[in-house]
Amino acid sequence: MNIEQARFNMIEQQIRPWNVLDQDVLDLLHIVKREGFVPVAYQNLAFADVEIPLPGGEAMFTPKVEARIVQEVAVKKHENVLEIGAGSGYMAALLAHKARHVTTVEILPETKALAEHNLARAGVTNVTVELGDGAQGWDQGAPYDVIVVSGGLPMLPESLLKQVKVGGRLAVILGDAPAMSFNIVTRVSETAYDTVKLFETNVKTLSGAQTPSRFQF
Repeated sequence: MNIEQARFNMIEQQIRPWNVLDQDVLDLLHIVKREGFVPVAYQNLAFADVEIPLPGGEAMFTPKVEARIVQEVAVKKHENVLEIGAGSGYMAALLAHKARHVTTVEILPETKALAEHNLARAGVTNVTVELGDGAQGWDQGAPYDVIVVSGGLPMLPESLLKQVKVGGRLAVILGDAPAMSFNIVTRVSETAYDTVKLFETNVKTLSGAQTPSRFQF
């Protein structure tokens, strides 16, 4: 496989048609080598429009979803980012190239080790991988300029909203499969939030995610 040709095809055929037109983001996809974050068994799918399985039943988002999240959350160089769900470390690596620092929280020890290994091998030094359940957020380092949830949430916990600075953004995929939507939630004051729904998708639910109580009759 010609890797650079495959990367080019991924960008032109999957990512651009999905309204990812920010040249900085497109350039970033050449800089951060996705194949370096894909498990060896799935290397032939590194640039395919599929979710790639990870240990413990987790999965990498499709390339177009990853790129669209990075574009829409628009991280700036001075900002501190929290990612919930480290996975392979790829999303953290993309965010780290745009941010001051990224804290990524992973619930599974083997996946945490995988993310740390991949990030170190890629030479990414401004990411800290924490072991824990971040489904309710992560107090250490809060409030954050940006929070990215790398997994679906049936509902948005109040605790996550409280950990975003005023002026900060939360990128989150909400709902139950198969009807889930990607949202950017901006904190506009101490008590008010603006939510913009950007696209429909269907992803694996985040490990440890809260589910709304269902009434039994």
